[in-house]
Amino acid sequence: MDLLGNEKRPLAERSRPTALAEFVGQTHVISRLTNILAGPRLPSLLFFGPPGCGKSTLALILARAKGRPYVRVSAPEAGLAALRDLIKGKEILILDELHRFSKAQQDFFLPLLETGEIVLLATTTENPSFSVTRQLLSRLHVFRLRPLSHAELLILAERGAKEAGMDLAPESLEVMAMLSSGDGRTLLNLVEFAAALPEAMRAPEELKKQLPEALARGDRDGDSHYELASAMIKSIRGSDPDAALYYLACLLESGEDPRFCCRRLMISASEDVGLADPMALPLAVSAAEAVEKIGMPEGFIPLAQTVVYLALAPKSNSSYAAYLAAKKDIMQSGVKPVPLHLRNPSTRLQREWGFGKGYKYPHAYPDAWVDQEYMPEELAGRQYYTAKDQGLEPRLAARLARLRKGRS
Repeated sequence: MDLLGNEKRPLAERSRPTALAEFVGQTHVISRLTNILAGPRLPSLLFFGPPGCGKSTLALILARAKGRPYVRVSAPEAGLAALRDLIKGKEILILDELHRFSKAQQDFFLPLLETGEIVLLATTTENPSFSVTRQLLSRLHVFRLRPLSHAELLILAERGAKEAGMDLAPESLEVMAMLSSGDGRTLLNLVEFAAALPEAMRAPEELKKQLPEALARGDRDGDSHYELASAMIKSIRGSDPDAALYYLACLLESGEDPRFCCRRLMISASEDVGLADPMALPLAVSAAEAVEKIGMPEGFIPLAQTVVYLALAPKSNSSYAAYLAAKKDIMQSGVKPVPLHLRNPSTRLQREWGFGKGYKYPHAYPDAWVDQEYMPEELAGRQYYTAKDQGLEPRLAARLARLRKGRS
């Protein structure tokens, strides 16, 4: 409280539930957590999910329900030296943003968990398969949480409005729930913002004008960043320009670095469109150059053009698949010796060894082609590339058929 008796804590903190029965959302894990609380000892847990889904709240509910001494720490704010002092006399450690500790720092917890000296209730927004060491992960029970649904956000909005002492029209609650993108903390911050407005400005239409711009959560350092990018590329691969544009907009409007989008589109142009339309890759490269020169926000224009072009282009992953087939041979049987006639005879000794002997220079023959084996001896006749009947690739396929027929 301040001198006037006003509550200084943010609304999101004041509205935090204190029991599982009051918790909104994550119904797929609540029964399991209820059973854990009924047990004799609290195990070490890791809550993984997007921001504002209730990870820290659940950890606090569990710690308080057990009635044991606990401390809550945010990984970015605590070094290991400070952490050693903080956990003295404590039985439970609530650690937010575990992924911010390096792999070496995470080893600090191994002996503590092994001996049962501390129970760790950790949270992370990043996929623990990549951000948490295998050794630490084996000592934690992982609970994956989801973004809150629209209906769950409306319940939170009603509670928040009641806590803030104001009445909001259902339409106003809808506006804030829509802007929150599954993030309960963002929602309660918007409710708190609305509470500070004059009552006349809380009507739905006025509220839309007054609320701060709420961007969809991009979570650039977490899973959402990669999920949106993956969805954009899969939509391009599936020739759906509308979905591809939607995911591009999700990335850009959440503050994603447009250069990241450019890199993904260049890869897709080569992997998914490939030889069916050889102009796809130059277009993607040109879009990247255009974005570098014109910057944002106008950079979305060449990106959108490229996304639509790639989505509607004929598709062929033949060169991509051919490389993987060649790689598989190398992984299985190693790199084979280059045939002697393909080796450059750079020295007299190499000429004596037969380097370059018998090599036929294709440009000295009609159509710049001559029957000659280029594969290592053990792989003679091996074929990796199979052309597809898409776009411009049949022209390449026809030439390949003629060449292979001449070679045979």
